[in-house]
Amino acid sequence: MTTSPEQCPKCEGPMERGFVLDNTYGKRLVSHWAPGAPQKSFWLGTALPDEELIPIGTFRCSSCGYLESYARDEFAPD
Repeated sequence: MTTSPEQCPKCEGPMERGFVLDNTYGKRLVSHWAPGAPQKSFWLGTALPDEELIPIGTFRCSSCGYLESYARDEFAPD
């Protein structure tokens, strides 16, 4: 599996790399994938171990707008 599609699987237009933005209390974060079912947390809303989170990179077709996402460590912010 490739993590950098060059052509859109829907219309064959060019794909560009980006990410889905999470806005939270004065911060802008990269979305992450988490394993398993969500567990409620009184303080955090959802409880989970940080070491299991994998950042999500998303590619967007500049022709039709189709989004394709991948959860891989290489998408962590620098």
